[in-house]
Order: sequence, then structure tokens, then C-alpha cells
Amino acid sequence: MQIGQPGIRAFAAQQGRIETRNARALIAKMPIDRQQTSAADLRIVHSSDLHVDDERIAGMHGGDGTAGLRAVLATARELDAGIVLLAGDTFDNHMVTTATIDRAGRLLADAGLPVVILPGNHDPATPDSIFLRGRFDEIGNLAILGITHDRTLQFPAFDLEIWGNAHRDYMDMVPLREPPPRAARWHVAMGHGHYEPPETWANPLRPSWLISDQMIRETAADYLALGHWDRAAQVGCGAVPAYYSGAPHHVDTVNLVRLTHNGAVIVTREKVRWSA
Repeated sequence: MQIGQPGIRAFAAQQGRIETRNARALIAKMPIDRQQTSAADLRIVHSSDLHVDDERIAGMHGGDGTAGLRAVLATARELDAGIVLLAGDTFDNHMVTTATIDRAGRLLADAGLPVVILPGNHDPATPDSIFLRGRFDEIGNLAILGITHDRTLQFPAFDLEIWGNAHRDYMDMVPLREPPPRAARWHVAMGHGHYEPPETWANPLRPSWLISDQMIRETAADYLALGHWDRAAQVGCGAVPAYYSGAPHHVDTVNLVRLTHNGAVIVTREKVRWSA
């Protein structure tokens, strides 16, 4: 299969296909040394807002708009991550050229570990999305919430469930609506939107795609991987470890999340390996 060939499948079928690919298949394709199990600590690399494009980001990297994606995946491998989470706006827009889509698809297919993408407001799960145009749904180690999986994804070998609400159009939505109940030891949520603290929640000029302290608390997640902000930050009231990773071209880091065998969650920022 050549990434980037035309041919969109019936979008209604895509929308109705819930959990058609089990995460066991993603893990089974990985080298043995990357098949971390629930008996050991699980390392997750969280990034967002890569904005793969042919213009602004490409101009920062000698014409290669996939440089941020390449660097994040290389960093994840160097950090011995078991999974990569890309929390929205992996692509800047749906007008990205076929050549760039092709490069991005090859990078994802060759990542060497499972990758979970949450479509954001720049790259929503629409009928003309890059994910369908590029046939990314056929990449064996890639899961795309809203396309290959509706909202949830199980990794039985890690005793892990990941969930998130994909942007499905360009209109306003609630990123953390209707959190599912915990179905595994580890419960990780993804969201792409704007966190608004209690003191400014009543501001009539606040942005769209809002996330509140209460919404974060109600996820009851062990980790909430957020996207939409270029800067890295921890947000919320502290009931749930909720972090924006920031855009790698802006903060020069990714979030490394360690889910430890004794139940602790350790989050650090690690420098992106641009030269890898």
C-alpha cells in the first residue's frame, strides 16, 4: 500500500466503525524490546500541535513540514516509549500537498511503536481529511480517534485504555464531554481545546472548545493529554494530572509520562531530538 494514494472510503462506514482494530494488533507489530507489559513501567510520549504543513513549519525546517513529526517520533524511540500520543493539530490544514502527506505517512508507518492521534480543530475527522485522503487508517501501528476508533482504544498488554473526542468539523464542541467509566487499570484521556480557569470562566469573550476544572475532574483519568496551546503547562485544580505538551517547534520539548508498576504517574518534559 502506498501512502497518499487517492480513494476515500465511505465516511458513514468510517463513522460507524467502533473498535474494529484492537490495540493488540498495534502492539503485535512492534519489536519485542518495545512490547512493554503491565508488569513494568509504561512510558508514553505526549505531544501536540505539530502543524505539519507546506508553509510556516516547512519554512522553519528547510522546506520539510514533517520535521516536527519526525523529531517527536525519534525522541519517543530514544526515550524508549511504549506509545506516542498526538493530541490534535498534527496537520495544519487539509490542503497539505500529497508529497507532504506521503512523507508523514511513511514516518508514522516506520515509527516502530504504536501512535494514537486525536484530530483537532485544524485537522478534524471530516470526509476530506488528510487521514482518509492519505489512507492513514491502513497504517498498522496507527490509531486515529474518530476514524479507526470512535472514542476509546484498549491496550490489553498494558492494562490501558485511551479515550478522546475527536473534532469532527470546524464548529465548537466540548473536548471532554461524556467521559467513559474506567475499564482498565490505567485510564488516559486526550482532549484538544482551551482550558479556562474558574476566575475567567464567565468571560463572554472566552474562546471555543472550552475545558473547565470540573470537566477535567470528571474524566477521573490517570493522565490527561491536552493539545491546542503552543506552550507547555499543567492545568486544572490538581484532581487529575492534566498537561498541555506545547508545540515542539515552540517549546522544544515533549511530555514523558511514566505510569509506574506501583501506581505512580510521573510527568517530565524532555528535549526534542531534532537532529535524530
